[in-house]
Amino acid sequence: MRKSILLLSAGLISLSTFAQLPEDALRMSWFTTNGTARSQAIGGAIGALGGDISSNFVNPAGIGLFKTSEIVFSPGFKFITNDAGFRGTSATEKSNGFVLGTSGLVMGMSDGMNRNRNTAFSLAINRTADLNNKILYRGQNNFSSYSEAYASEIAESGLTLDQALNSNSISFPARMGLYTYLVDTLTTPGFGTEVVATPLRYAFQNDTAFMLNQENFIETSGGITELAITFAGGTRDKFYYGGSFGLPIVNFEKNSVLSETDASNNSNNDFQEAILRERFTSKGFGLNLKAGIIYKPVEKLRLGFAFHTPTIYALKDTYDGTLETDLEGYNGISTVNVKELNDGFLPEYEYDLSSPWRFIASGAYVINEVADVRKQKGFISADVEYVTYGSSRFRNAEESTIEDEAFFNAVNGVVKDIYKGTINAKVGGELKFNTIMARAGFSYYGSPYTDSELDGKRMFVSGGLGYRNKGFFIDLTYVHRITNDVNFPYRLSDKANTFADLRGTGGNVIGTVGIKF
Repeated sequence: MRKSILLLSAGLISLSTFAQLPEDALRMSWFTTNGTARSQAIGGAIGALGGDISSNFVNPAGIGLFKTSEIVFSPGFKFITNDAGFRGTSATEKSNGFVLGTSGLVMGMSDGMNRNRNTAFSLAINRTADLNNKILYRGQNNFSSYSEAYASEIAESGLTLDQALNSNSISFPARMGLYTYLVDTLTTPGFGTEVVATPLRYAFQNDTAFMLNQENFIETSGGITELAITFAGGTRDKFYYGGSFGLPIVNFEKNSVLSETDASNNSNNDFQEAILRERFTSKGFGLNLKAGIIYKPVEKLRLGFAFHTPTIYALKDTYDGTLETDLEGYNGISTVNVKELNDGFLPEYEYDLSSPWRFIASGAYVINEVADVRKQKGFISADVEYVTYGSSRFRNAEESTIEDEAFFNAVNGVVKDIYKGTINAKVGGELKFNTIMARAGFSYYGSPYTDSELDGKRMFVSGGLGYRNKGFFIDLTYVHRITNDVNFPYRLSDKANTFADLRGTGGNVIGTVGIKF
């Protein structure tokens, strides 16, 4: 027996009305292992170790260990296989491409006035987040349709269908649903007139079940590339300090195709298929500060602490969408593009986003710790990082209306509810054999999701070799990844949300070449 259709809460309706979603906050802050080949080989556990240009993006005090200068370049290549499980069906998609590890310049200088002091300056660039990826999942669904989100949004608005079609308070996908009659009213005995999703219309009229074939393909490209300027120093080879100004540049694009087709083989149930093609871009820049210290309580032991302030982003998003439907005898075949509902222009949104805080505690034990690094025999290093994922916040970039404030408050409230602070752990080591180094590492990233049923942990196992001789060095590393995540094709509040479980495997091959001078 069909239950009466419930309505989306006002807060979740707002999330579908504008461009910003909670997932956007996570995408801009869920960073994993990156850096030079040396840094990645030891699991990214560089916080207390220092002496690597990657310290710019972890603990800037590590730049203070430099007493000479060097130029570094770190190209790489990644390959990923994503296996997705959705409503009992499995699918696989692969992606690969070039990546850029930490590259740039470090200049170490002794203090001519005080032999116990040294200073250092660094200018570096790093691909903080590489967002090139492909995801595919499919399955049969007799529980929900993505057009139900549109029906609920329109019903809750209190607007008539004609008013909703031309209202800026209604999301463009929902308005496209109205335009193609993927969403319409239905009057049935005992329930009156309701706004319903057409794929479920026949089932509601005849009090029967429905079955849909659903498929979602998502391709993302671009990422966040950060430029860092660091000033650091050291005293008596015992205490080091540093601060870094970061300028992350965002260039991201997402293309997706979400489709539903009738799985009943009934050509008279008013629904054959609906395909939503969307293109979303986000561009902008941000500003952050990183600061840290490293202290040697004894010669062989290094202890470090660093913090990263939230990055304040100024972003501009664009949205393009096309909805294609075949509603058989109800409305036939129709197509609409978002520009037809926006005076011929693609919608644009400008807003600010603040990312989470990061706190890093670290330690390193250096075997045969001496001033001449050529005589050191190796090290063991570990970092523990705490990230406040639930503290990300969206803000309007312009003067806010009451409606704007309500929307951003709703988004921020959901971010706080569904994400949590989490701990990441990294450990690694190196053994030196004259001019040859062997390295290994492991890193674990905890799940940022509050809901324990959503698995978002990530693990990386790495190993590599290095060669250093007469001011020249070259490193080569392989990082194997095992990642878990979830993807929601759409969100409803009146019933359990269906989602895909994602498992990613693959790796990065990264090399670093450098010259000391």
